[in-house]
Amino acid sequence: MSLQTDFKRKAQVSRRDFLKLLPVAGLGLFFAGYVAHLEPDWVEVTQVVLKLPRLPKAFSGFRLAQVSDIHLGGWMNLEHLNQVFELVEAQKPDLVALTGDFVLDPEREPELNLDLEAYAVSLKWLTERFPTLAVLGNHDYWLDVQAVLGLLKQGGVRTLVNAVQAVQVGSDLLWFGGVDDVSEHEDDLDQVLAQLPAEGCAILLAHEPDFADKSAATKRFDLQISGHSHGGQVNLPFLGPPVLPHLARKYPAGLYRVGEMYQYTNRGVGMTPPYVRLNCRPEITVFTLESA
Repeated sequence: MSLQTDFKRKAQVSRRDFLKLLPVAGLGLFFAGYVAHLEPDWVEVTQVVLKLPRLPKAFSGFRLAQVSDIHLGGWMNLEHLNQVFELVEAQKPDLVALTGDFVLDPEREPELNLDLEAYAVSLKWLTERFPTLAVLGNHDYWLDVQAVLGLLKQGGVRTLVNAVQAVQVGSDLLWFGGVDDVSEHEDDLDQVLAQLPAEGCAILLAHEPDFADKSAATKRFDLQISGHSHGGQVNLPFLGPPVLPHLARKYPAGLYRVGEMYQYTNRGVGMTPPYVRLNCRPEITVFTLESA
């Protein structure tokens, strides 16, 4: 056998093997594209109807939209964010709640691309349409908490830093409380409780969901809404998320009953590295509240 013939045969085998691998390679490319591009852009609007016994009848049908974990400066850019806000607008909520992590910290994204002035313009677009409340998250502290507070103020957002805000319909009130970031030990639930009346329906904004054990124990809140977990970003069938952050391991995603209180953990709209999502779509939650 000549060396030339042997080379041709090897080349033929190589081409056959290559053709066999094409479907596998194609599937791999599709999967890589899906987790890095398709699913992160595929925002789910989750509708949750909750009957709250202490909710005044005047608020029955009240629609609360939650957006969490925007993380602008990494994968999330202003184009993506504006699309999220347009989806919120389409839901026609009565109020919007933003539950922390507005930015990405530089350690996660060394080449941080963050235009706070333009960010404030996008927030202003939202707040001109709907009253908007917020609490801070851990990344907001890791970047620059004063800068983030300034951003939110400029954008027309009312930030609840261990504070409360009442919403009024007629003579009835619905109370919203917000604790500052729990993982940074800035939370002061006693301060929030001191500002709440003894009676009435109350909803708590807390970035970290596992804080629900503490807030539910007070029996003062009907619902806590949180983010922080991103749902794990990757949610394996039968196994669940392989990685979850501290203070988001007990209530990582969705609706829970904690004592007499509901806890809802939103999967967020942004991401932290690695920028992938699998079986864990980004989420806007719309709560429709009903009186008993």
